[in-house]
Amino acid sequence: MTTRRLVLSRGAALVGAASTSLLLPEIVRAQSNRVRVGFMLPYTGTFAQLGVAIENGVRMAINEKGGKLGGREIEWFKVDDESEPSKGVENANRLVQRDKVDVLIGTVHSGVQMGIQRVARESGVLNLIPNAGVHAATRALCAPNVFRTSFSNSQPTRALGKPMMDKGLKRTVWITWKYAAGDEAFEGFKESYTAAGGTIIKELGLPFPNVEFQALLTEIASLRPDAVACFFAGGGAAKFIRDYAAAGLKDRIPLWGSGFLTEGVLDAAGPAAEGIMTTMHYADSLDTPRNRQFRNAYATQFKMQPDVYSVQGYDTGLLLAQGMAAVKGDIANKQALYKSLETQTIDSPRGKWTMSPSHNPVQDIYLRRVENKDNKVIGIAAKALADSGAGCKMG
Repeated sequence: MTTRRLVLSRGAALVGAASTSLLLPEIVRAQSNRVRVGFMLPYTGTFAQLGVAIENGVRMAINEKGGKLGGREIEWFKVDDESEPSKGVENANRLVQRDKVDVLIGTVHSGVQMGIQRVARESGVLNLIPNAGVHAATRALCAPNVFRTSFSNSQPTRALGKPMMDKGLKRTVWITWKYAAGDEAFEGFKESYTAAGGTIIKELGLPFPNVEFQALLTEIASLRPDAVACFFAGGGAAKFIRDYAAAGLKDRIPLWGSGFLTEGVLDAAGPAAEGIMTTMHYADSLDTPRNRQFRNAYATQFKMQPDVYSVQGYDTGLLLAQGMAAVKGDIANKQALYKSLETQTIDSPRGKWTMSPSHNPVQDIYLRRVENKDNKVIGIAAKALADSGAGCKMG
């Protein structure tokens, strides 16, 4: 089954509730006094690994806080969103209307998030976004019950401009896929780079998920910019990095980008990635006691290394646990709960962060350089950077 429902209570099946249609969810909730938490994440397809990492992080954080939310036991529900935007509303409603969740944690894909956003705004269910960076979620379509724990699509690239100008890279070509995430990443880069005095001499793009880069790389070579800045992610990013080097550009024109360019793809990109500069809100190599403690604990518990998605899931769990503790588990007191979530400081492996008025993290963005298949942190590109929240009106 591509869409699954797992009802768990602290690792054990909830006896009776899932096996009979006679016991209504409202009655179960009243009798058990449990908080119903639903994951709507990709568990199949390209982003399946991301969904697992996020869920692992959420569960780890809550377990560290005693395995309860404000002193209340938890029932867990899961729906595979399949990274399919056309099913976003339907899948969100399965959790909200059928399973009666109090909290909906999702998702990765920005298109799917737009479906969740609609359901959250209409139903009033608390929605915590552990990844999707689409601007509308914390801008024009913001809502008192929607909180993001990751980033907005323009946040990493908003920290890119000044470091580039500090290196004397005054003329740059921008390249990305032409879709929402690429366009929003460009917004951040354009704002920061032009404000620092740089000139974008050409914007290049190709349809998502096209990876035929050769014609555009030939054009870059003819333009002879001081640098190239970009937004790509996943397998396409690895191919772009390899093609960039194969075109003879690697040693002639420095390549910079949003941190997703080199996140999780360094093995696939190989030596071609060496020296690439990126800006991101996390790096595996972040050398702090908090990050080392987290990485050791995660690796011990899940027998795998954590990544940025694990951290974002972990921070989602911390935010929920701290918010619920502040209201002593009274999730029905929405005004107090939202106020608590808005005022939390999250002691994250990425560094401490707070919540902006539009419910997006205010966080440090790190400058990173690829060295020996590692995104090495070489400094802070922007301190306590907030998204603009443009158009957000909390109702």
